[in-house]
Amino acid sequence: MRGSGAVPEPTAASPASGRAAEPAAPDRHRGWAATGLAGIGLSLAAFLWLALAGPSAVQPRLPGGGAPWMFHVDPSPYLAISLMAAGIVVGAAGTGCCLVAARRGWRPRTAWLLGAGIAVAALFAVTPPVGSSDHLNYAAYGHMAVEGLNPYTTTAEELGGPFGGAVEEWRTTPSIYGPILTWIQSGAAWIGGESVRTTVFVLSLLNGVAFVLVGLVLYLRTRDEGARLRGLLLWTVNPLLLFQLVSGAHNDVWGIAAAVLALTVFTRGAATLWRTFGTGLIVGAAVAIKLPAGLVGGGPAWHLLRSARDLRGTAVLFGGAGLTFGVAYGIVGLKGFDQVRHASDFISLANVWHLFGGAGGGVLGMDLPKPLISILSLCLLLYLVRLLSRALPSGDDRDVLRVAAALVLAWLFAATYALPWYDGLGWALLALLPWSRFDGVLLLRTSLLSLAYLPARAPLKAGLPDDLHWLVTGLRASVMPLVSAAVLALLIWTCLRPPRRVPAP
Repeated sequence: MRGSGAVPEPTAASPASGRAAEPAAPDRHRGWAATGLAGIGLSLAAFLWLALAGPSAVQPRLPGGGAPWMFHVDPSPYLAISLMAAGIVVGAAGTGCCLVAARRGWRPRTAWLLGAGIAVAALFAVTPPVGSSDHLNYAAYGHMAVEGLNPYTTTAEELGGPFGGAVEEWRTTPSIYGPILTWIQSGAAWIGGESVRTTVFVLSLLNGVAFVLVGLVLYLRTRDEGARLRGLLLWTVNPLLLFQLVSGAHNDVWGIAAAVLALTVFTRGAATLWRTFGTGLIVGAAVAIKLPAGLVGGGPAWHLLRSARDLRGTAVLFGGAGLTFGVAYGIVGLKGFDQVRHASDFISLANVWHLFGGAGGGVLGMDLPKPLISILSLCLLLYLVRLLSRALPSGDDRDVLRVAAALVLAWLFAATYALPWYDGLGWALLALLPWSRFDGVLLLRTSLLSLAYLPARAPLKAGLPDDLHWLVTGLRASVMPLVSAAVLALLIWTCLRPPRRVPAP
């Protein structure tokens, strides 16, 4: 069953079929592929230069200095932000060109692309993070745990010292992250000791390892070269994800890794009770990393309930998830949920819901109550799940992946709080499905959100001159909510659009 979002290929088969491309038009894809690879390369070079250039508007200064191989170029805010914006635009365009080339029959040696992606991830993992200051929060929360403090009740201001002083944003906010992330952060802080720089380095290195592991799972789960190429383009060599998740050192990659592993375990064989239980354990771990990552459990649950009518299997699935989740939160206590409850009322500036509420009453000045916005967000979520579950393409996975992807994409577009690195979960789920128009929709969304958060730091901490504050007050807070509404409309239109019929060659 293939939904309306899928587009048939006239000259190259879908990844699921494994057929080779038609030889009738050998030059049809070469220009697209060459242009795309050049764009991806230039984009990654720009991000790597910003990481090596030293502290700037897009790279927070680390107590103790950066890596020994870092150059202290001291780029101006204008140069740093312009180069980052160019990297985002060129990288998104390059990825789009490569996707077009692949749809037209381009089949390079995927092993080379895999090696290149791993090499770039390794470079980004050992260079100072750029794009935001969240890694300083992670280091502080980890140091709290090592010092015997509770990250779920302690703030950076209360911590003080080099770790507390390094935090730029959320200085009065306890940890919002799940227990497993807290343990990862505390492990990095234990290795780093009193050094913020070493702690951040260990966190970045671990993030890079998690990113590579996801890429390897996507690559090894199939022998079909078309499916492997799709996974590489959407994940391993995707410059937007390499920038946001690896160079930006965002810990969302751990939840993504658990989500991809859970779906892979469930779909790689018959749904035995032991396989189902193992899937549940991993889904529970995903929830104990970041709550939204657990949405992927809806795919296996839907299959067991609606398709297989397997009530025992469903109970085993939820039992496994509840076991991991219960043990993790049983160790840290109920305080681990406090900040999650507070965060549910947040509305991000670049979000479509900022049209109606949030800071300043919203772009339209309606200042809707937050409970009402939450209800509207839930209604939109349910509507998008219904549309996407019908429109997303289906593979040979008993529709488990399609339903999981529908839940994740619906959450990304309907949530009241969205940041560009959150999209990584959506990219990983799309990489598990056949080609479709939704690849382009998510590419547009992630690139626009990335441009809206230039940089994802407080203007004063980033040292932005007054004439660049419009990036926050204008682009992010006023223009981007309207753009997000347009992208949401594009998603709905893509769901409702009938499949394009291409005559057989």
